Amino acid sequence: MAKLEKRLFGNFDQWIGKIEEGILNGSKSASLEEYSDFKSGEARCSVRVFERYSYTGSNRVSLSVTLFQNGDEPIYLSAITTGGSQAVFFKINTLGEEAFLDKLRELL
Repeated sequence: MAKLEKRLFGNFDQWIGKIEEGILNGSKSASLEEYSDFKSGEARCSVRVFERYSYTGSNRVSLSVTLFQNGDEPIYLSAITTGGSQAVFFKINTLGEEAFLDKLRELL
């Protein structure tokens, strides 16, 4: 599992659109598996779950991206990858997870 957390500035909708487009166009096998958007008062939260095939691990990996913003405060991003291991009881070969997260780092 790999994790990235950042504070972003700017338009919430533009960031979520840029992330979706960038991840989906960054890999031929990338797909948006599910999403959720909700708002309460001035707070907003968007969750995106992407998946792609990892050639290095010969398996599929997922990337969950959450954006949260309360009013005019900065946008908080949390991104977590998983699924890149082939072992039964412990994690080995997590290169696919890091590579998927690197795509998001490039976008930011």
